[in-house]
Amino acid sequence: MASFIIRRILLLPVTLLGLTFLIFFFTSFLSPYQLLSAYVQDPRQLQGGNVEKLIDKYGLRENFMIRYGKWLGQISHGNLGWSLSLNEPVSVVIEQRFPATLELTIYAIIPVIFVGIWLGVVASVHHNGVIDQILRVFALLGYSIPAFVLGLLILFIFYGVLGWLPPGRLDQWAQMIFFSKNFHHYTGLATIDALLNGNIPIFLDALKHLISPILTLSYLSWAGLLRITRSSMLESLGQDYIRTARAKGLSEKMIVNKHARRNALIPATTVAGLMFIGMLGGVIITETIFNYPGIGSFAAQAATQFDYAGILGVALVYGLVTIIGNLIVDISYAMIDPRVRLG
Repeated sequence: MASFIIRRILLLPVTLLGLTFLIFFFTSFLSPYQLLSAYVQDPRQLQGGNVEKLIDKYGLRENFMIRYGKWLGQISHGNLGWSLSLNEPVSVVIEQRFPATLELTIYAIIPVIFVGIWLGVVASVHHNGVIDQILRVFALLGYSIPAFVLGLLILFIFYGVLGWLPPGRLDQWAQMIFFSKNFHHYTGLATIDALLNGNIPIFLDALKHLISPILTLSYLSWAGLLRITRSSMLESLGQDYIRTARAKGLSEKMIVNKHARRNALIPATTVAGLMFIGMLGGVIITETIFNYPGIGSFAAQAATQFDYAGILGVALVYGLVTIIGNLIVDISYAMIDPRVRLG
């Protein structure tokens, strides 16, 4: 197991370098003036006659490898450029918005994993029964409904009609307290920091704003995980060792929970991990619909306003999250299935 983890970690720097090269490759079609914002951290540098000097300084009229080397040097020092859409350094925007996406992802993935896997097991145990048919329809609907349709329906019903679950991250009064000097930010997660500050009203307000995007993400993800778990469980329940266990007189509950479910969790773990990575990278549609200030809504804003530095910064963060997340998934997979590390 240790050698498997070491091999995967040793590949990490090479993968990260390949990621940066691939991301920067897509800037080849940009002019030096468009790409300049990815190098500067202060818009005052772009005033007067400094533009041409900066273009020469960063070699933006040179060949691709020189431009790539200069950009790599900038990001290695934490300089991701200046966001023209939000008028702030990209690194500051990501630092401020990533905790919001992380908070949404954590709250959304917990019910997805537990409920999705549980429903998949229930559907497989009642194969072709009434419960299985109902859950299959449930999964098919969730798999078919686009995120923007479900999100708009939830926003219309629970905010537009009932007025219960507003968009955004916090109400205006809560934002004034949350961003005040007396409110201590320990994690950047609104609900956790509110509890650590002993401020229950802020906690409840933040939780109220999270419910709608969590419902959107959870239902869409439940459906996919339910289908995967159900298929994997049906395959496990048809194996020879399950028939042997039944012949020995083991209870059906023990067969399902102790023997079949563990093997069925192998593909479900991979899918759940990839779902978490996808959410953490920024759920663009959901965050945009609910005006939630995370990485996803920043990516949408940067794309629509041709904020090249913002697009590069988001792509870099998303790629980094994906690579590290896949490493964690691989290690988890190897812990569940010894055949992976032995191979």
